[in-house]
Amino acid sequence: MTPHLQHQAEETAQPPRSRRALVAGSVGNFIEWYEFGVYGYFATIIAANFFTPDGGSDAEGLVKTYASFALAFFFRPIGAAVFGRLGDRMGRRPTLILVILLMTGATTLIGLLPTYATLGAAAPWLLTLLRIVQGLSAGGEFGGAVSIMTEFAPPGRRGLYGAWQSFTVALGLLAGAGIAAVLASLLTEPQLNDWGWRLPFLLTLPLGLVALWLRLKLEETPSFRRTRSGPEAPSAGGGTPRAVPPAPAREVAKAIALGAGRLMGWSAAGYTFLVVLPSYLQSTLNASFQQALVATVLANLGFAASIIPAGALSDRIGRRAVMTAGAVLVAVLAFPLLHVLQDAAASTAVKGVAVFAAGAVVGLMAGPGPAMLAEMFPTRARYTGLGLAYSLSNAVFSGCAGLIITEVIQRTGNIDIPAYYVVVTCAVSTLALLTLRGDDHRRALRD
Repeated sequence: MTPHLQHQAEETAQPPRSRRALVAGSVGNFIEWYEFGVYGYFATIIAANFFTPDGGSDAEGLVKTYASFALAFFFRPIGAAVFGRLGDRMGRRPTLILVILLMTGATTLIGLLPTYATLGAAAPWLLTLLRIVQGLSAGGEFGGAVSIMTEFAPPGRRGLYGAWQSFTVALGLLAGAGIAAVLASLLTEPQLNDWGWRLPFLLTLPLGLVALWLRLKLEETPSFRRTRSGPEAPSAGGGTPRAVPPAPAREVAKAIALGAGRLMGWSAAGYTFLVVLPSYLQSTLNASFQQALVATVLANLGFAASIIPAGALSDRIGRRAVMTAGAVLVAVLAFPLLHVLQDAAASTAVKGVAVFAAGAVVGLMAGPGPAMLAEMFPTRARYTGLGLAYSLSNAVFSGCAGLIITEVIQRTGNIDIPAYYVVVTCAVSTLALLTLRGDDHRRALRD
């Protein structure tokens, strides 16, 4: 077959390959965020089992739990750099296979780990070690998943395809909240605290095996195949090899910093409203575990409902318009939302609408976000660049959200701290998003 006919055949086969890439990329991302959601939802129980020494307060245990949570996030940039380098040199497929193996193994082991009462001081250290492994693998997941989704996406649909990464974030968090809610309903409090909390972590094993099977069947992306041969690579239509220079380090570093700034509001608001909310409601507003989970489910439903439409809309009117609107709306609504939740006279329905709306406006940033990042980097640095931008933003503004909010509320007694945190980060993010070009969504991905 001539190079021209081979290229035509690849274009004809693109839709089914795109769908396979979408599924293979989404399933690993689903598992990652399911696990991170479960850890956040069971933070108070994990604190009691692993981080509260004799005589320690509940607040002290919760702060230590979120410190472990934040530590895993700070290993994400390392994972993004290590696995991103592998993904940009060896390929997206083998790297994503390795990532899912590490994530599945570490999460399953958390479900089997002895508690402080059984193992003593070694228990929190072992939990933290497993969280580090999770952080490393999670750092390598985003860059690879978004790379294959956007590099396989049909023309004019990168926003929609990339939005599935964020949509599986919502699905993972919802699945974690759903499992937690079911266990809280079926088990007594002593059973949940003793062994019930382990079940969601152990469920990762069969999910991980499904993800592994899907990724073993995954093909390498056309974009990577065109650039993987080092100093020389075949041209897009075959024929004479062309030079593929390395991506300028300064340009990539600048794009990483700018990308992290553009994601700042999404990272902070997403974790504040979707993950930290249950512990805030319990520890600060004295809500029950079940009430906190219901609020979180509603917030994640709002998040999930807006992601795909936001990604598709960004393919029509641009990433800048949709993401900036999301950041501004989150900043405007942060204090009213929190005051509704704090108001004892507000009805359950009103509070439910408020948290649903909070999740929905975060989705306006999350839907176009993956495609926006993919468009910032050339193929030969895309896995590393977008992975580092995302993981750095998440390490600072997501991983630290629970720790910062809990610690500052404990020290100041100001229960509006979550709103201040979200407003400041979204304001900075808005300024960074305004630097986007209005036609980035129409440009081809760079090699």
